[in-house]
Amino acid sequence: MVKEFKYRGVRVDELQNLSLEKLFELLPSRARRSLTRGITDNKRKLLEETKLAKAGKLTTPIKTHLRDVIIMPYMVGLTIQVFSGKEFHPVAIKPEMIGHYLGEFALTNKRVVHGAPGVGASRSSLYVPLK
Repeated sequence: MVKEFKYRGVRVDELQNLSLEKLFELLPSRARRSLTRGITDNKRKLLEETKLAKAGKLTTPIKTHLRDVIIMPYMVGLTIQVFSGKEFHPVAIKPEMIGHYLGEFALTNKRVVHGAPGVGASRSSLYVPLK
């Protein structure tokens, strides 16, 4: 039997039917403060695009530079492409992501992989045989 996901004791389909005031009570304080202070025009445009995509009226992928948008219950199931500073990373939104920021799922840096030392890197590298 598959365990059903609940956000703070509330099922996802119930979350989508909650009013904003009831939903704000369930969110962490940082997210609640951010949402109660108001939504800027850029964020409002992104939220409208997500509602259109959820309704099936938008066929193009949603691309955004806004990494500080809080994931809401009605975004679950969408794929939003978030800009990482170099390229857009597709983020498939799952119920476990509710209350987090979009930017948390599109990393801005890569893991550093160092190669072999080059010639002249140090005194000891003088004796490393070249291929």
